[in-house]
Amino acid sequence: MSLSKTTLGNFELFTIHTGDFKLDGGAMFGVVPKTLWSRGITADENNQIQMTMRCLLVRSKSTGKVYLIDNGLGSKFNDKMMAIYGVNFEEHNMEASFKEHGFSYDDVTDVIFTHLHFDHCGGTSHYDEDGNSKFTFSNATYHVNKRHWETANDPNARESASFLPENIGPLKNTSHLNLVDDDHEFEPGLTTIVVNGHTIGQQLPVIEGDGNTVVFVADLIPTHVHVPLPWVMGYDMYPAETLLEKEEFLTQATENNWYLFLEHDYYEELITVYFDGKRHAVSKTFTLDDI
Repeated sequence: MSLSKTTLGNFELFTIHTGDFKLDGGAMFGVVPKTLWSRGITADENNQIQMTMRCLLVRSKSTGKVYLIDNGLGSKFNDKMMAIYGVNFEEHNMEASFKEHGFSYDDVTDVIFTHLHFDHCGGTSHYDEDGNSKFTFSNATYHVNKRHWETANDPNARESASFLPENIGPLKNTSHLNLVDDDHEFEPGLTTIVVNGHTIGQQLPVIEGDGNTVVFVADLIPTHVHVPLPWVMGYDMYPAETLLEKEEFLTQATENNWYLFLEHDYYEELITVYFDGKRHAVSKTFTLDDI
C-alpha cells in the first residue's frame, strides 16, 4: 500500500500506515456466515483475516494545527500478543509513514481518538530503554469523548480486554487529556459524528473542504465488506444499535456522496456508497490521491 495525500479546502490530509494485524473472521462478521463473508475477504488457515491500522494526519492551513486521528496498537505488545494478532510492522509502520510525508512526531499538536481500544490508541506511548512509559507525541493534546472515557475507565467484562492499562494509564496521568462532548467541533470544517453501537462514545472525525467530505469511519464500517447493514462485528457491544446507526449514516453518506476513510481495510482506503432500492453497497474505491 502506497501512501497518499490530498487537500480539502483548509486541510491537508495524509495517510499514515501504523502496521498490519489479523483478527478472527467470525468475530469480525458476527452472525453473518462464513460462506457469505468469505466471498469478499479471504481467511487464512486459522480463520483470521488480514487487516491494517490506517490512520489519518490532518494539517490545518488556517490554524497550523496537525491532528493525528488514532495511532494503531504501538510497540508495547509482548511476543505472545504479537503472535495472537499476527502483528506485522515490516511492510507498514508509523515512523516510516511520518518520514515519507515529511513530518516528525513532535509536529503533532492534537491526537483525536475515535475510541480507546488497543488497536486505535496503543501508539500513544512506548517504553524507553529502561522500561519506562513515554508519550510518543510529546507536544500533543489528547482528545477523547467524555462518555467514552467513562466507559474505558469502567468497562464491562466483555469489553475490558480491549482497554489495556498500559494504554489508558498514561492518559489518566497527563494534563494534556481533553474530554470533549458529542459532535465536537475542533475547528470549522473538522467535526465529529458520535456513534455508540461498537462502544459508547466512538467519535468519527469529519473533514470538509472544497465541496468534498471525508469521514473517518473507524469501527462503524471497519472494511468495505462491512457495508451491508446486517454485517456487524461480533466485537460490537450493542449490535442492534450499530444496525440503526449504520442505516442512518449510510443514508447520509449516499445522499451527500461522502468519502469514507477505512481504518482497518487492508485492500481499500476510501469508498463511496450507493443505495440500489434494497440495500447499500460500495459504489467506487479510492485513495486520497484520487480526491
